[in-house]
Amino acid sequence: MTKLLLENILRFILLILAQVFLFKNMGYYNLVIPFPYIMAIMLLPVRISKVLLFIIAFLTGLTIDAFYDTLGIHAAACVTLAWVRIIFLNLTIQDDDHDSISPGIDQMSFRWFLIYTFILSFFHHLTLYLLESFSLNNILSTLTSILFSCIFTTVLIILFELIFYRRKKR
Repeated sequence: MTKLLLENILRFILLILAQVFLFKNMGYYNLVIPFPYIMAIMLLPVRISKVLLFIIAFLTGLTIDAFYDTLGIHAAACVTLAWVRIIFLNLTIQDDDHDSISPGIDQMSFRWFLIYTFILSFFHHLTLYLLESFSLNNILSTLTSILFSCIFTTVLIILFELIFYRRKKR
């Protein structure tokens, strides 16, 4: 349990630092902006308390908001991500013996993790970009940014997960 806690804290710190110092300045004409920091929320253990999950998501979003000078947009998007995560996990994981697993390629299948990552990333980006634009004037541009940023973020998260991939322990 201590190893899992330390692993999640280290992952959280590294992803926040990478987002703030590396990925904040990466983008393609504000059309594609990666947000791989959401991986910190996505890879939390499956049976984490819902209240704790929402608190961690909110604090993660607030941390990013502090560096991006946004007023709670990332916090709202991270809370939306936590809500969709709970729904997705309840729909796809039926067993109660998954107490100590984290949703990752090493615990689940590649296909499951790809769908999981894309759906959670999509809802995060949808909330983020719609709150950021807060208008339907340029809806086509906003939807294009949502789709391309979601795809780029999903690819980055899959690459990060494959780099740290561990085989199932049988």
